[in-house]
Amino acid sequence: MTNHDPIPARLAALKIAPTVDLKQQWRDLFDREPPPFNRRYLESRLAYRIQELTYGGLKPETIRRLEQLGEELDGGDKKKRSIRLDRDRPITGTRLLREWQGVEQVVTVAKDGFEWQGRPYKSLSAIARAITGTRWNGWTFFGLKNHRGRS
Repeated sequence: MTNHDPIPARLAALKIAPTVDLKQQWRDLFDREPPPFNRRYLESRLAYRIQELTYGGLKPETIRRLEQLGEELDGGDKKKRSIRLDRDRPITGTRLLREWQGVEQVVTVAKDGFEWQGRPYKSLSAIARAITGTRWNGWTFFGLKNHRGRS
């Protein structure tokens, strides 16, 4: 008798599950309310969490090694270190996705700001305003925590 691994089936089921089910799985797996992120984000984080809980997360020595590599990269530069330690700001190159009125909006995190539709912006709020025509907190609009660490 062979043991069947149910994880691939659970991961595949995420793609077809209704959003309400994804949000319930979030509550079950993270023991908190789901963030107002887009569906793709919920799917990817749930997939990671399911695997993390089943197979285990990063080993402490891996976390230490990643921190060490980060310190080697910043060379002791406090400004670079503060950027690396600002864990709420997405990493340069990250794509932020948001559906607005049936249209998927894609923003790329740049070194000194953000890019949307080929144009540079200093803030996510400016992009949210350009998309919606009204004032928004950009971090809220794209479902991110405030970059200063507040929810």
